[in-house]
Amino acid sequence: MRIISLNAWGGAMYDELAPWLGTCGADVLCLQEMTHTAGLGGWTRFDDADRSLPQRANLMADVRALLPRHQGLFVASDAGPVRDDDGLLHRQDFGVASFVAETLPVVGMRSGFVHGEYAEHGDEWPNDGRPRAALAVRVFDRAAERFVSVVQLHGLRDPQGKGDTPARSTQAKRLAELVTSARENGDLTVVCGDFNLLPESETFEVLGGLGLVDLVRDADTRTSRYAKPLRHASYLLVSDPAAVRRFEIVAEPEVSDHRALVIDV
Repeated sequence: MRIISLNAWGGAMYDELAPWLGTCGADVLCLQEMTHTAGLGGWTRFDDADRSLPQRANLMADVRALLPRHQGLFVASDAGPVRDDDGLLHRQDFGVASFVAETLPVVGMRSGFVHGEYAEHGDEWPNDGRPRAALAVRVFDRAAERFVSVVQLHGLRDPQGKGDTPARSTQAKRLAELVTSARENGDLTVVCGDFNLLPESETFEVLGGLGLVDLVRDADTRTSRYAKPLRHASYLLVSDPAAVRRFEIVAEPEVSDHRALVIDV
């Protein structure tokens, strides 16, 4: 069973992302920075005080079309304005999505906010403090005859950096509560995503208290599209390291400003 986590960057590198998605072989694909704009396809532009980025209008629909044999689940954390190629404004939902292969029965789903609560941003997106949701799916792996719980999140972004803060401490506790409520005794548990944290964050202590072991540690998880020197962002933790057959932080091909995390269990 293959689980992949990737910050999809709103599909900014869609021409590279699309062919990779069709060949990555994910049984459970966890994507952060996913977009959904009702009634619109193609490209939009996202702007806040710090950035201006191209984004797919409906990356959720794009990925569904590329993975027709996967069930797609999307949770919106917030929504705000984007512009299409003609400069017209549209309301875009932003969040996380998990895609589960049709061969895996989904026996449980749960989501919750690890920071803030759902927000509709009016004329502009804030550049910090935006709400963050986490999404958990519990599946039955028939080949291994076991249940697997996969929890993903896109952690709080703070323009001041990736260090621990009271908000991130609360985020860690909320995430731990979601993991505990989503999994059952005996489940192989994987927690992954763009945590927006440093490797020494107290978050890993909190998750370690649930028996989860971080496989990334201080490895580089960014691509050449990310210009800043600090290279830590994405992480993947597992409840039973002995169950891991392969773990890779994928440097090539580059499909985002983040590297994909791939685990075979």
